[in-house]
Amino acid sequence: MFKKLFASFGARKALPGASAKPYKSDELNLIYQLLFCDDPDLVKATPVQASLFGAAPDARVVQTIGEDPAEESRVRLLAWHWLRTSGQPIASREVLGIVVEVPLEEGLDALAAYADGSVRYINHTGSVAVFEGSPAEVAEQGKRLVHAAIALAVRDAAKGRVAPPTLGNVRFSLLTADGLHVREGTFSEIARDALSGPVLQEAQRLLDTIVRQGKQPPA
Repeated sequence: MFKKLFASFGARKALPGASAKPYKSDELNLIYQLLFCDDPDLVKATPVQASLFGAAPDARVVQTIGEDPAEESRVRLLAWHWLRTSGQPIASREVLGIVVEVPLEEGLDALAAYADGSVRYINHTGSVAVFEGSPAEVAEQGKRLVHAAIALAVRDAAKGRVAPPTLGNVRFSLLTADGLHVREGTFSEIARDALSGPVLQEAQRLLDTIVRQGKQPPA
């Protein structure tokens, strides 16, 4: 599907209104921001806030949460974020998630997968799909996508988050213990690259799997 979307793209140009708020709906923009697991203010009302960002959090406890493979990936990312912003040394580059952004004429497609198998998809039309470890085929493909992204994380230094990519590009935002690692380029550049090409293929497989879920009749 990604290949078909890019087939008609010409020269790069800015997506109208490209900013940290790519959607018209505040609710969708919140869901989009939450994909990156880098803003504790957005989760103040959740149990995560009490365990990680209390009045006097213990860095050792927070690090234990970040290192715990049994913990939810998004919680682990928030733990690592707290440690980084608190000046704690981070030796790990473990990849815990990836956000794939594809800007279209009509809006932004955003696909997120996490190491624990949870998956989020925001379609440019405004529809949202959320998978929390099931069905199994979505969870397993989500994990494969994250695993494919590991090789990209070792190539570049961590960066800060910026506005969504311009029309004609695709962006991979790797969510790692030491921060955000970004790979962006045109579809052909990403597809030809030895490291990013397999990631694009796994993202396509995940998107296809999500689409198939939507076509299945209710049980």
